[in-house]
Amino acid sequence: MSTVSPTHFEMPRRRSTLLRGLAIGLVIVVAGGLLAGCGAAPAAPTALPEPTAPIEAVAPADTPTALPEPTATTAPTEAASTPAPLAEPTLDVMPAAPAGRGGPGGGTTAIVATPTVQDVAYASLSPTQKLDLYLPEGDGPFPLIINVHGGGFMMGDKSNPAEADTFLANGFAVASVDYRLSGEALAPAQIEDLKAAVRWLRANAQEYNLDPERFAAFGQSAGGNLVALLGTSCGVAELEGADLGNTEQSSCVQAVVDWFGPTDFLQMDQQFAGTSCPATHDAADSPESVLLGAPVQTVPDQAQAVNPITYVTSDAPPFLIQHGTADCNVPPQQGQLLYDALLPAIGAENVTYTLLEGAGHGGSQFSDAANMQLVLDFLSRHLQ
Repeated sequence: MSTVSPTHFEMPRRRSTLLRGLAIGLVIVVAGGLLAGCGAAPAAPTALPEPTAPIEAVAPADTPTALPEPTATTAPTEAASTPAPLAEPTLDVMPAAPAGRGGPGGGTTAIVATPTVQDVAYASLSPTQKLDLYLPEGDGPFPLIINVHGGGFMMGDKSNPAEADTFLANGFAVASVDYRLSGEALAPAQIEDLKAAVRWLRANAQEYNLDPERFAAFGQSAGGNLVALLGTSCGVAELEGADLGNTEQSSCVQAVVDWFGPTDFLQMDQQFAGTSCPATHDAADSPESVLLGAPVQTVPDQAQAVNPITYVTSDAPPFLIQHGTADCNVPPQQGQLLYDALLPAIGAENVTYTLLEGAGHGGSQFSDAANMQLVLDFLSRHLQ
């Protein structure tokens, strides 16, 4: 601390003693204030506690040896090993309240391709029931990826389908589907819409040069839940939405890619217990409660009706399930539950669960080249 210069206090002699005392007092006050403002640096944040349920990283059983391992994916671990704690998230991206169409749910980068056909109605009950169809170069018939947007079941739309440019460049057609959001209709309207869209696409496969025997479903977040449900509930009459048309066609798909989709709404808050992630899914205004029309814990039957695990049988198609370890919107254990249910039903060669270390609810680790190669290889392998 610098010393106050005496030239600042040139006063008559008879006041020097008084002013000297005032100056000393001023120095003491200033010094005290400086010391009070220079406290210790804040303590480092406490590490996120170990999640209450174990999470396993499962390597693809039949990954080609030439395929490079994605740097963002955790290394395979033995079933008995204990994984690292969930990483601290940096951003909570789940929408907090309905905001109409738009908002989260599509790709993180703008799609370059333009639809071959746009805003085609696959049913007539609601103006929402439309899809866009993108076709790759070539003669076809093309394998099709049905792209289902996320957005907490309450927002998002078909306008920017995630990874569509990559799929198109690799010879896949892409159908990006809108469905009734929770502000318009409660569950199971959303899965009924998707099944109707699949049936419409099969009914019109010849016109658009699609291969009706090679349909895959790909979705993120809420879209991940819906594509997983689409995959496991083939033939489940109460979810078909038969009044939406084309009932002579099948709504089954031949492969599913589920990115960080919820499965069992009833367990989500319990799985976040002991972490720094907010446990808000049981609240009356959570996306899951709004979808069901009541707090999730008060309507367990409705929650189970939209849980893809409920319908798992040996007829389920192959699944690729991917989740980030730092996801604070959907617990990674949700993907583990689905994997654990599918494994004995369809075998290790047909289901893979991959954890992306440090990834949150989406982000670049999912869409980087190495991870997308895993997705493309999975699709090519199962849509042959």
